[in-house]
Amino acid sequence: MNVSFEYYRIFYVVAKTGNITKAADELMISQPAISKCIKHLEEQLGGQLFVRTKRGVVLTEEGKEFYRYIKQAIEYINNAESKFSEMIHLETGTIRIGSSTTLTKRFLMPFMEIFHKRYPNIKIEIETRVSGELLSRLRQGLIDLVILNLPYHDDNDIELIKVKDIHDCFVVGKAYKHLVGKKMTLDEITKYPLVFQAHGSTTRRFLDDYAAKNGIIFKPDLDLAGFSLVTEFTQIGFGIGFATEDYIEEELKTEKLYKLDVVPEIPKREIGIAYSKRNIPSFCTKKLIEIILNKQVF
Repeated sequence: MNVSFEYYRIFYVVAKTGNITKAADELMISQPAISKCIKHLEEQLGGQLFVRTKRGVVLTEEGKEFYRYIKQAIEYINNAESKFSEMIHLETGTIRIGSSTTLTKRFLMPFMEIFHKRYPNIKIEIETRVSGELLSRLRQGLIDLVILNLPYHDDNDIELIKVKDIHDCFVVGKAYKHLVGKKMTLDEITKYPLVFQAHGSTTRRFLDDYAAKNGIIFKPDLDLAGFSLVTEFTQIGFGIGFATEDYIEEELKTEKLYKLDVVPEIPKREIGIAYSKRNIPSFCTKKLIEIILNKQVF
């Protein structure tokens, strides 16, 4: 049966008001047009829906049962339209973000402040894991976007947007301050205790790729779970650390850490946004990406 949805909508309003005149006012169409639609609907259904009275129209027993289902359907559709409107106007919704603790604190936080002030009713969920795990969850549709350090390979089903250049460096604390000011090769670096992030992070992958291109394999004495631990253990003298210079400006300024002069020069890299090509980003995800790309809060 191929019945026009408009017939159902007209039937719903007539049944709800019990009066064709009132229904015509609410629907903003003529009474004859409503009567004609009801007649067509009854013909297509094969039975009578209303009985006319002096006060208006009354549902038949079959019409009452029919109305019970149509009422639910129309209200579901109305609710769906309202929910959709709320979502596109960012009055409701959830955005699920994957990011390392470091990137959340050092990069993402100012954008989250802007987003939250503009759209306080959007629920924000942040998962902090290594990039490989986050991208796997992105592919599964469990999170909406990932903030990560680039470059990242194996990205055929992932869309990557470059956002900001960052620069890395080897650093030491006071215990190894005597190395500052000397040009050091990577081979010379390997002769000292090394404090790096553990495998699985994009920072460690970037560092190992850089070393391999120059014929070096690093074997760190400490493999640590996060950036903050690397800088803290380096400060207290555990060895040479590898850090993102943009994130340790205060430590360098206060001489808690010292930057080493290393050859060959460490190439720059970028912070990026990743989202799945398989899933269309939600309105709130698109809005956050827009804020990150357009707001210069660095």
